[in-house]
Amino acid sequence: MTADVAPPPLDRSAILQLVQHELAEILEKQPSEIPEDAAFGDLGADSLALIELVEALEEHLAAQVAGFHIDDEDLEGLTSVHDAVEYVAAKLQVS
Repeated sequence: MTADVAPPPLDRSAILQLVQHELAEILEKQPSEIPEDAAFGDLGADSLALIELVEALEEHLAAQVAGFHIDDEDLEGLTSVHDAVEYVAAKLQVS
């Protein structure tokens, strides 16, 4: 019988890695090609790619935080990898 093991708590570094990994999958790049200070437009991410990123983040984070959701009206404020990381960290109350 195995005990359920809770995933480790997310810190800012883990959130950055998650955003880079998910965006790399969407854009068919390597996570190392996605610096934190990059604007989505500079990476070739259009609004559809941003929606895919949000869906991927919600799916991944819902397993750790019940009901995690990124509001549609908040999307236009997310213009860079840094913005996405800060937004998720604030929603999760991570420093």
